[in-house]
Amino acid sequence: MRIKRAAFKFKLFSKKQNQIMKWWTDSSPYKDKEILICDGSVRAGKTVVMSISFIFWAMFRFNEQQFIFAGKTIGSLRRNVIRPLKTILESCKGFKVVERRTENLLVVQYKGHTNYFFMFGGKDEGSQDLVQGLTAAGAFYDEVALMPESFVNQAQARLSVEGAKSWFNCNPAGPFHWFKKRFIDNAESMNALHIHFLMRDNPSLSKQVLERYARMFTGVFYKRYILGLWVMSEGVIFDNFDRDIMVAELPNDVVVKRWYISIDYGTQNPTVFLLWAQASNGKSYLVREYYYSGREKGKQKTDSEFADDLMKFIEDLPQRTISVVVDPSAASFIAELKQRKWNIKRAKNDVLDGIRFTQTAMNENKIKFSSKCEKLFEEFGSYVWDDKAAEHGEDKPVKEHDHAMDAMRYYCYTVLAKGSGVSVLK
Repeated sequence: MRIKRAAFKFKLFSKKQNQIMKWWTDSSPYKDKEILICDGSVRAGKTVVMSISFIFWAMFRFNEQQFIFAGKTIGSLRRNVIRPLKTILESCKGFKVVERRTENLLVVQYKGHTNYFFMFGGKDEGSQDLVQGLTAAGAFYDEVALMPESFVNQAQARLSVEGAKSWFNCNPAGPFHWFKKRFIDNAESMNALHIHFLMRDNPSLSKQVLERYARMFTGVFYKRYILGLWVMSEGVIFDNFDRDIMVAELPNDVVVKRWYISIDYGTQNPTVFLLWAQASNGKSYLVREYYYSGREKGKQKTDSEFADDLMKFIEDLPQRTISVVVDPSAASFIAELKQRKWNIKRAKNDVLDGIRFTQTAMNENKIKFSSKCEKLFEEFGSYVWDDKAAEHGEDKPVKEHDHAMDAMRYYCYTVLAKGSGVSVLK
């Protein structure tokens, strides 16, 4: 049976989206600008329109040239930009698109013009080496605020073709972030067009959808991803914790589909076990906690002793139904647990994304906490952003009072992020 691919259905663009589509055209007052910067709230409709406009500009202005498509990783770039872009272009008459995955290359043909769009991941300082030697006529950066400055500098240095332009897309970070200080704050001197987006600039979002997204975030993430502001990460991180709403015991009338233990491992620092029940009502319940600090107790336990404590921690449960999500840096403890035939998952340790996801799970009523978890509650009130790091444009927590917080994040971002139905915005 032949499966017919669904065609992309176009909707009327907003005023700002139309401005993106036309800024480079001969009739635009911005045609001589060399850079387009679009920042603002999530789901504001900037990425898709920017990618369409980028391709149209390249195909109308150039032939047999090379271009740069950059994301934090090639995987995220394909997912967030390339996949929807291909669907759109295949719905446009006259366009032919071929993706050569082994080369990370998109070949686009239109009315006798053929251009080559190379995909790059700019996740760390070493990524700058990937673009060396390339000659390009334009560059598109998806989520540029997540990329190191060195990668962007190297990619920008590749734009040596006459008439080259740069396209930057991002959600806000801190006010001292290198991209804001260098590009947004100096947009005029850099000959850049800066367009700031809010969610209401996306005509495809209903009022109900806008309200649902607004409920997903609190604190700094609400200011950045909903209000579109470049603000400091400061104060208590999980400021959305509400004991009256979020503290609840595992109900007797629900079925536990699966048990998990999330572990943050320490030597002198505390070791934490958190026992989670994935229930048939779609929620996860933190049932109990284990907290041991070698520094406070004056005696550090061995891996074997911690493994024995883990067995006692769940001695009333059948071990075969439990998966253990462990701090990925705890190599020796992981080896001990594997020797004892535990089902081990190495935790995803993306701190900022994990915090954001955990906040969303809490806001969407996906996780509950037993009243017995007092160490966790203590850390909710003392787990704070590092204001010194924020002054240098970096978002990270203070490395204190974070052990139960880390164990909670490991469970949420490693387990719930896969197929739980909890929304995640990038």
